[in-house]
Amino acid sequence: MGLERKLDVPVYDLSLVRGIWEVRVKKYRQRQKKEEERIESSALTRIDQEWQFRIYCKTLKTNELNLLQHYLQRSTLTDIQPYTSDYEQVYTETGDQQDEKVQQDQKDPEQNKLTFQLDGERWMDFPRELQWMTYLREWHVRKTRICRLPDYLALFTQLTVLDIPQNAIAELPPEIGKLTELKELIVSYNRLSKVPPALGNCENLKRLELAGNYNLCELPFELSSLKQLVHLDISENGFMSIPICALRMSSLQLLDLSNNGLSDLPQDMDRLEKLETLFIHKNNLSYLPLCLANISTLKMVVVSGEELNCIPTKLCSSPDIKFIRLYDKLTSVERKKKEEEKKKKRRRWQERRQEEVKKDSREKEFIEAYVSTLKDRDSVPYSTTKVSISCLL
Repeated sequence: MGLERKLDVPVYDLSLVRGIWEVRVKKYRQRQKKEEERIESSALTRIDQEWQFRIYCKTLKTNELNLLQHYLQRSTLTDIQPYTSDYEQVYTETGDQQDEKVQQDQKDPEQNKLTFQLDGERWMDFPRELQWMTYLREWHVRKTRICRLPDYLALFTQLTVLDIPQNAIAELPPEIGKLTELKELIVSYNRLSKVPPALGNCENLKRLELAGNYNLCELPFELSSLKQLVHLDISENGFMSIPICALRMSSLQLLDLSNNGLSDLPQDMDRLEKLETLFIHKNNLSYLPLCLANISTLKMVVVSGEELNCIPTKLCSSPDIKFIRLYDKLTSVERKKKEEEKKKKRRRWQERRQEEVKKDSREKEFIEAYVSTLKDRDSVPYSTTKVSISCLL
């Protein structure tokens, strides 16, 4: 009489192995998210923040401390006086703008929005005082030398506008996904090379501008969840094709893809059923797909006409559509420079694609190695157990 030995059954279906690993990764991320939420909701975080605030207040002068307390009492912007010390923050508006703001606040005080403004090349980082002003609704930061957003960005849960163009910002932190009330995000003319998938959690976002980042050539698929987005500007970048996520933004009304490296448009562009304005000039398009004529809401299309030789008749003849075809008269030097830029963009795109292929091949090798170990388990078990049974008759 012997005991039956359980054997590991080898699995040869690669999709099944990948599915198992994806489930494990998903569960791990869920546990990680729950732990982060637990830490955020705990009292320790708030206590630490209060102590940091008290320590910081000890370093301020009396007038600076009074002014900071004035801010934290949510005073109106018209009452705030500018700093004259090294802690200077720009919360003021000049001349007529301030008068208009006062009149507007007097008419409808509820419409008064708490706004943070910062500009000038002297700024290389955000002021420390900003971390205590989590009630702010808008940030307007431009033309500075700031290269990264602060670590405490996630604390500004009431933020609706994040306007940070013409800076030196190289990346958006994943914490931006916690700004669920955000409606406008403008990060044009910075140094972005990628966009975090967590941005897809900002489901109230209506305006997204990422123009002029040059190194930006793709958007994560997670941005497909931005169903309320009506304005998307990704012009002056390195896109070789329209991001898949953009075609799934069902409320999109304006799409600016100008000055990229597009050679064609997808045949399912009519998925954008509410699209009104389409900017696709300064690309390498030789034709426009017939599906554009199926978008009933389309009112304006702007394209470049140098290489374009095939256009749906309805786009040109419909009185409801303003079809604008631009021609650039380039000199031989400018034309040569433009061709070199196109080659560089295409080369970068090809290199990126090769890296993705290499990454996929490494994953395939890992799965094959895993399957081979399962095969070995069937013939050579890792350990054996000798069992003896004695019966007393």
